[in-house]
Amino acid sequence: MTHDLIERKSALLIVLVILVVSVGGMVEILPLYFQKSTTQPVAGLKPYPPLQLVGRDIYVREGCYNCHSQMIRPFRAETLRYGHYSVAGEFVYDHPFQWGSKRTGPDLHRVGGKYSDEWHRIHLNNPRDVVPESNMPAYSWLEKTPADAATISTHMKALRTVGLPYSDEEIAKAPEQLKGKTEMDAVVAYLQSLGRSLK
Repeated sequence: MTHDLIERKSALLIVLVILVVSVGGMVEILPLYFQKSTTQPVAGLKPYPPLQLVGRDIYVREGCYNCHSQMIRPFRAETLRYGHYSVAGEFVYDHPFQWGSKRTGPDLHRVGGKYSDEWHRIHLNNPRDVVPESNMPAYSWLEKTPADAATISTHMKALRTVGLPYSDEEIAKAPEQLKGKTEMDAVVAYLQSLGRSLK
């Protein structure tokens, strides 16, 4: 089998490329499923309570991850700016996790507790009130939209199916915990939880 033959037969080239990519993917990805550091939660990590879980869903729905990474890389410049680098054990309960390399806006992984709830509310209603140079759009409708309590139990059951340790009692109480809460409350609760599992 010569290089010339492979280039002439496009079907053969496609099969060989798929084979090489598959083997490479298995060699790179498969071992991660057996490493404790990527499959076990860090000490003290708990799955999101209902309000934070709804907030995370809104964060994904509104595309916040398109501008805000939640991955701090293990480089000096990163850790000086954002704090301790991200480790896989902090995200074992995230489905899907929100790592990414895009940073139109600042990294949000260590934002929990950095600002008050009120600061986050102002920022979500009109970002330029607290960060004048911000190009983030306002998310003021979140304040008027009630948090979705109707589907939270189903969502938590689905997450339990993929390995999150939600109990029957937690799932049953979830809708009650969202009564009277808005989507803004949920997003703020989610943001305030970020980066607190690893100091």
